[in-house]
Amino acid sequence: MSRLWKTLAPCALTAALAIPFSASPAHAATVETVIVREAPGSTGLIAGAIAALGGTITSTLAGVDTVVVQLPTGLAGTLAGVTGVLEVTTNVGLHLLGDVGNVLSGTYSSRFGADAALNGKSTLEDPGSLYGTARLVNADQVWNSGNTGQGIDVAVIDSGVSPVPGLDGANKIVYGPDLSFDSQASNLQYVDGFGHGTHMAGIIAAHDAGVTNVSGASPDAAVGIAPDARIVSVKVASADGSTDVSQVIAGINWVVEHQHDNGLNIRVLNLSFGTDGTQNYLLDPLTYAAEVAWRHGIVVVIAAGNDGVLAPLTNPAYDPFVIAVGASDHHATVARGDDTIADFSSRGTTTRRPDLAAPGRSIAGLRDPGSLIDTAYPSAVVGTRYFRGSGTSQATAVTSGAVALMLQARPWLTPDDVKQVLVRTAAPLASTGVALDRGVGRLDVAAANRALPLLSHQWSKAATGLGSIDAARGTSIQLFDDGVALTGEQDVQGQPWNASRWAADAMAGRTWSGGWWNGTEWAANAWATGTWGSGWTGRSWTGRSWTGHSWSGRSWTGRTWSDAAWTGHSWTGHSWTGRSWSGASYG
Repeated sequence: MSRLWKTLAPCALTAALAIPFSASPAHAATVETVIVREAPGSTGLIAGAIAALGGTITSTLAGVDTVVVQLPTGLAGTLAGVTGVLEVTTNVGLHLLGDVGNVLSGTYSSRFGADAALNGKSTLEDPGSLYGTARLVNADQVWNSGNTGQGIDVAVIDSGVSPVPGLDGANKIVYGPDLSFDSQASNLQYVDGFGHGTHMAGIIAAHDAGVTNVSGASPDAAVGIAPDARIVSVKVASADGSTDVSQVIAGINWVVEHQHDNGLNIRVLNLSFGTDGTQNYLLDPLTYAAEVAWRHGIVVVIAAGNDGVLAPLTNPAYDPFVIAVGASDHHATVARGDDTIADFSSRGTTTRRPDLAAPGRSIAGLRDPGSLIDTAYPSAVVGTRYFRGSGTSQATAVTSGAVALMLQARPWLTPDDVKQVLVRTAAPLASTGVALDRGVGRLDVAAANRALPLLSHQWSKAATGLGSIDAARGTSIQLFDDGVALTGEQDVQGQPWNASRWAADAMAGRTWSGGWWNGTEWAANAWATGTWGSGWTGRSWTGRSWTGHSWSGRSWTGRTWSDAAWTGHSWTGHSWTGRSWSGASYG
């Protein structure tokens, strides 16, 4: 993992964000690439200090007050002591599948980088292209039967979705609330400054303008698994990837309460992230929120995690009701007979394993130019439009698209029906020698679309949500810049967590009322009344997403809490610093 040159609260992890640096062997021992997060307005001072240390700024991420620096090895600690520097993160290699990669921390289940095994291959030959991925899971066969996801809305709770080409069609994206820290900056609201949510949305539902026959589209065209599904974006993570469990829970609650508002038809919820919390699912608030969505008829698809053979599933993927998705590895071939569970994919335990696997190695999804991961990982860019990522995040997006195809064809299917059919029809994978891999097959949406559900009702005990919200965080904790952590039984607003009241309101679909969630004002807008402004295309819910309003008496101005109790503190971008979004680049 990367190391953080800063004293953090004892409960926090020390990983932030590591950037690949392609250097010759002669330079590798003398130069390292670091990320420097600075206090607002400190760029000039810090630039001088970097130059004095012999370093060079290679990229500037203005939206998150961050610069990428090439620095002589061993001087990161010195730079961390410069006035105005909040955090310096250095890169340490991680070995995966025989390659030396680099860590991207946080709780997103993704890895970014090049894949040397695919060098020189055309899009047609690339099993990780959108074209190749659709054919690995037989989505093209479902398209030929007339099912392309039309009429199905897929909610993506993530870092936002930017309307890049392929996601810029009329009525393609509906913007729900921005519950992220970015909501205070008008230039950052709703859009994806991090790059992860756009990548997921493209895998699910990209559809290039002018493509009228998705089955016959060029291999270079952007066509997702369910190209005519619509994306409902609920932004919970800011441009540096940071978010809190309470923001995610609020996002899930919003999806449940608004799933049929104003013509919406949210049938699928994509959660390409998780925490390393291990609280019993029967008590955990995050698993309970996912179950509430499931019981309201929404198929909840969740990333299993990227921690490998010995790792349990992430929270909330370990809940037995939802669909927990592992990643399959196509080993750089379009042939399916050699596909296995990916080395990095979390295997779970004997009591809770992934339900199925889907392609998750080196998937070339849509690129979000200028986003943090796009800037940080130039080696991951494919052509000008695509960005290559690996992980159970990508596998989850593939599966969410497949579910949208199934629900267009058979809208009467319940979430339990969908899960049972997907698992029963999954194609066998080649053996890896790992006992927990046996019986976990790869998604085959064409076979699932032909099968009838058989005895699909799930009989596990239902969660109550009466446990600890702090335990749901695991080690995925937000920090103030002086190391003060968001911990304890409170939400991101600092409000006491009343588990019994919230759990009852969540199941009844009444946690949101106007701009209030769980009894606290989060926004002065019409999230609950469904006012859409002057239309759906490219529109957000009316209002200002917390702007000018208080977070439980602590006015949020820019990025700093400004009352006496919080003066001088600002949130740091630790991207849910846990093991489950960490991974390696390839190549």
